[in-house]
Amino acid sequence: MEHLEANKRRVGEAAAALIRSGDVVGLGSGSTATYLVEALGRALAEGRVHGVQGVPTSRTTEALALQVGIPLIALPSEGVDIALDGADEVSPSLDAIKGLGGSLVREKIVAASARRFVLIADGSKRVGRLGELAPVPVEVVRFGWERTSSVVRALGCEPALRGGTAHPFVTDNGNLVLDCAVPAGFDATAFAAALGVIPGVVDHGLFLGMAHEALLADADGVARLERLPTP
Repeated sequence: MEHLEANKRRVGEAAAALIRSGDVVGLGSGSTATYLVEALGRALAEGRVHGVQGVPTSRTTEALALQVGIPLIALPSEGVDIALDGADEVSPSLDAIKGLGGSLVREKIVAASARRFVLIADGSKRVGRLGELAPVPVEVVRFGWERTSSVVRALGCEPALRGGTAHPFVTDNGNLVLDCAVPAGFDATAFAAALGVIPGVVDHGLFLGMAHEALLADADGVARLERLPTP
């Protein structure tokens, strides 16, 4: 466990080093992003960068950023210069599954607005194909969620209400999350497209073709991977 936290800290600090003075930064959510936010707060306090403004992707990140002295703004119409966020899985093509922390909609809005979107994770999140380790989170509105779940199930996955019906997990947007176990070899692009047209689905945790690069940390250090251009 200690080495896992050390890797998260290492990649969080490496991510903070990508931020330049004057940047508007999308601040991700989750355990790895916590180290990023803390490192950026130190950089600002020590004067190594200045004029940075953050756009948090969750209430938890917002609270931490304010605590460490990062000035925050709402997402501007022109987007952000760089967004840095964790991942639950990262494929060789830098497609990702995100959202096990429950902030996938805000994370995706900010990531899509970024001129440079960087995934940050420990090396254990690297997979050969999406769905190996993590379910696909799907945020759904509360109204009619059981019907929405049945339509999602018809796509060939097995959705489970996060937290269960007695104590369902509620996102910062006031919605519910279905964690969808997908079969081996599922077509992520087709699955994402099918989810996108289901009434009641707000968004999903498939981040396909979005990341420009990834920083992945293991015992040997931090590897920087770039998305290969589409042939």
